[in-house]
Amino acid sequence: MDKKVRNTAIVSVIISILLILSVVLLINGLEKGKTSYPTVPGAAENVETQTASEEDKSFLNDTDFLDEYQPYAGEIRDDGKQKLSLLISSVERDLRVRVIDEDGNSVEGEKFYITVEGIGEYKDLDADGYIYIAGIKPGSYYVSLQDVDDYEVPEKVKVSVKDKIEFAKLDDISYLIKTEDEIDAEAEDTANHEVEADATEHTGAWNDKQNAVLGIDVSKWNRNIDWEAVKASGVEFVIIRCGYRGSKTGALVEDPYFKQNIEGATKADLKVGIYFFTQAINQSEAIEEASMALSLIEGYDLDYPIFIDTEGSGGRADSLDTATRTAVCQAFCETVESAGYKAGVYASRNWFYNKVDDDMLSQYSIWVAEYREEPLYTGRYDMWQYTSSGQIDGIEGRVDLNLSFADG
Repeated sequence: MDKKVRNTAIVSVIISILLILSVVLLINGLEKGKTSYPTVPGAAENVETQTASEEDKSFLNDTDFLDEYQPYAGEIRDDGKQKLSLLISSVERDLRVRVIDEDGNSVEGEKFYITVEGIGEYKDLDADGYIYIAGIKPGSYYVSLQDVDDYEVPEKVKVSVKDKIEFAKLDDISYLIKTEDEIDAEAEDTANHEVEADATEHTGAWNDKQNAVLGIDVSKWNRNIDWEAVKASGVEFVIIRCGYRGSKTGALVEDPYFKQNIEGATKADLKVGIYFFTQAINQSEAIEEASMALSLIEGYDLDYPIFIDTEGSGGRADSLDTATRTAVCQAFCETVESAGYKAGVYASRNWFYNKVDDDMLSQYSIWVAEYREEPLYTGRYDMWQYTSSGQIDGIEGRVDLNLSFADG
């Protein structure tokens, strides 16, 4: 081989060696920079992985690890159905069933059917979410709500029907209380004063009556009141209407001015009591009325009693006999007193004589209405409404004036 050929061969070998070394170095560099991933179902089998400890592999046993959505504890899955519950109570041989939603509100607009096992089926005819069943024998029963489209109904509920009435506040009474926006107030709020009066009726502020203090009673009919002016006029107490039962339907309705009145009177440092205009036709309804009054005064302090106002209205309770009306007043007062408040009865002299048994009510505070110089009522009384035509600064128009002989 001549010298030129030999040199060419040597150069070729050197170049080949350099090329091989470059390739080896390049491959090693790529291997060192490669990232490894854990095996995931569905991935190619030849993907290189790192060795994991048993603790690192624990997630593979978690069946929910790769779930797209996991609800947190207590969350309700959105399946398009609204969950319902039954709120059930008994006063005396009856059941009061309320259908409520997840927020605790009555469900209206649906004519629900409930079944009382061994008794029968009952329908919410007026679709207000409330069903009342009377005349049930005392004992335990299962109550269930029949299936309704777009709702998840609860499991059947075991309830006890009481044999004897208990004079205690009903915890679920708030579900029955309506505002005047929900009813026909003109047809429902129909109390009319049938009070005996004569020419000696005193219509001025009687501030100098011996052993008595001057007060007023108010309701929505007195509209907006300047309570500071009322206080400055010499008035020392006020009895505020908190609500009424409708004369036609029997709905329980809050007086639209109640909260405004009790807050204004309290701020003006007047002593306060409340009254409820009754249209109860039995003791169970009287307990409802007392429960409503007790519910509405939560958060407020009272100095005077909670009165039941019984008088004519041309409504559902006008035809009650004396014994039943007296029992209604007793049930109201007993329920109020069971909650730790003082109770009383308001009526005209005629009603105390002829519409209730005043001897049966003498243990409560008595508030008599009679419009003359001195009342002719011979029974004991603590308060006297002496006119409905009074004039007091801070109140536009006429207002009822009263004297209290028992200061609170």
